[in-house]
Amino acid sequence: MDQSSLEAIRKFATDKKSEYSTIGVKRFNPITGCEVSGVDMSQPVPPEQVAEIRKALTEFHVLVFRDQRIDPESQKAFARNFGTLRKMAVEDIDGDDPEIVLIQASEASQFVAGEVWHTDGTASEEPAWAQMLHIHKTPEIGCGGDTVFANMHLAYEMLSPGMKELLDGMTAVHDASVPWAGFEAPPNLPRIVHPVVAKHPDTGRKMLYVNPGFTTRILQLSDFESRAILDMLFRFVEFEVALSCRVQWKPGTVVFWDNRCTQHRAIWDYYPHARAGERVTLVGERPYL
Repeated sequence: MDQSSLEAIRKFATDKKSEYSTIGVKRFNPITGCEVSGVDMSQPVPPEQVAEIRKALTEFHVLVFRDQRIDPESQKAFARNFGTLRKMAVEDIDGDDPEIVLIQASEASQFVAGEVWHTDGTASEEPAWAQMLHIHKTPEIGCGGDTVFANMHLAYEMLSPGMKELLDGMTAVHDASVPWAGFEAPPNLPRIVHPVVAKHPDTGRKMLYVNPGFTTRILQLSDFESRAILDMLFRFVEFEVALSCRVQWKPGTVVFWDNRCTQHRAIWDYYPHARAGERVTLVGERPYL
């Protein structure tokens, strides 16, 4: 790792974090993710605690809550403290609640969603700003099914000055048909253009905004150049361990993450065992330069 990358990591690792009075915060590593204690999602959450959870999400990007005894209605009520829930067409999801996406895998599964590094829904004009996943069933063998998250602010900062200069101002295509490769895709899937480097709407901090789950082409480059640059960026996120934290699920775990400045992938290492939970999505806004 070169000196500029080490300095970028050092800066992130030593950034002063806020003090919290209504929640407990235990960091996973110096860069990304923390476990939050002192929150009961089955009960109304006081405004001062909501404010501190939002602040923690801005600072750590991935928040893990343990031992939550909640049902889908409690999960939705808690999530609404932070914004509007996205509704999906019932025919596009399992179950009959348009605000809940069922996340489940079993011995009958041929694949699971999210095995590739991705940021959820970037082929939408206004991708989700945050996601909240509650896992209530974990593999009965007691292990497997972790989720890994990567920090896209740090990914941008670790790029060389020359690469930053090249990418700043460029745009890329995000195509919702990519996850359907090899399967019959639904008709009229969205395809949208977003900046390659976007600014976080809350902090103005730059972040890398391409992912192998949806991004197909950088428009300002030739096909050959675009493929080479995207493959380099995708490999960088996949193999640079300094970017990431790993969440181990237990029944009653809820993970709340900022979908704008992270990528994640689900590790399907528990077949033929089962895992199940529910995810809600908070409506976001269009990424900007």
